[in-house]
Amino acid sequence: MAKPTENSGKVPIYDARAGKVEMVDRVVKSDAEWKKILTPEQYEVTRRQGTEKAFSGQCEIPEEEGLYECVDCGTDLFGVGTKFESGTGWPSFYEPVSSLNVTLEEDKSFGMDRVAADCARCGAHLGHVFDDGPPPTGKRYCINSVALKFVKTGYKPLKTATFAAGCFWGVQEQFRMVKGVVFTRVGYTGGHAKNPTYEQVCAGKTGHAESIEIQYDPSVVTYGELLDEFWNIHDPTTMNRQGPDVGSNYRSAIFYHDTEQRKLALASKEKLEKSGKYKNKIVTQVAAAGIFWPAEEYHQFYLMKRGLPPQCP
Repeated sequence: MAKPTENSGKVPIYDARAGKVEMVDRVVKSDAEWKKILTPEQYEVTRRQGTEKAFSGQCEIPEEEGLYECVDCGTDLFGVGTKFESGTGWPSFYEPVSSLNVTLEEDKSFGMDRVAADCARCGAHLGHVFDDGPPPTGKRYCINSVALKFVKTGYKPLKTATFAAGCFWGVQEQFRMVKGVVFTRVGYTGGHAKNPTYEQVCAGKTGHAESIEIQYDPSVVTYGELLDEFWNIHDPTTMNRQGPDVGSNYRSAIFYHDTEQRKLALASKEKLEKSGKYKNKIVTQVAAAGIFWPAEEYHQFYLMKRGLPPQCP
């Protein structure tokens, strides 16, 4: 598992060939430097948020196993196994190799409400994400072909799980120790505010919950086992509260990333309700995952850095 760092210039990136997350330096260059290494079309799309003409690039699904890397910095972005024919004229994928490697941002340019997808390491504009994709995620990452570089190689994709179970310091420490969990980060999701701060979330004006985003290897730990851990580490019957922490930002929630996660989350909630373990009703929210806004650096691995037990002080 990648070790956390206090260096704000570092970013967690998943190496899909090595099967591990590493803290790497962000790639920052001047416009002049980018122009030297990119073609004019690559520069226009990735550095100036342009869009190539439909059907102008290579959209065919390769027969070989391989990865699509960021053309600007080489970060692993998408695997061949998640590519599908959308008929739109742009390469389409239903999920990245890891949500760590692709950042999502609201895009209101040209009078439209869209979600832009960018490379998490160098900030290259890749394309946009739409909710009209195939199962299991229902997402369509509509990507400019000039933003991608295909490499024939084997790779190991990760899956993402997102939960809210009160103060995220203790939640992160609990999940960090689960075998098969490759990386975790805490942040805010489930609300409406863009780039929220901790103070704004605590004030209850953003709609966000303190949450954890988990990158896990499904060949080692299943989503069902992560759900079991989720139920075990908090009280799902207290509305907008965990222990002394009160507010909607401390609510219990499962944010699913695909149809299978939704099915398993609802089934596990129903099973727990029928078990008789709790006298009160389970109030855990089950909702589709939206944009995850990573929390400030000092919140990441807060307890581990201080050698504190896995519970909020």
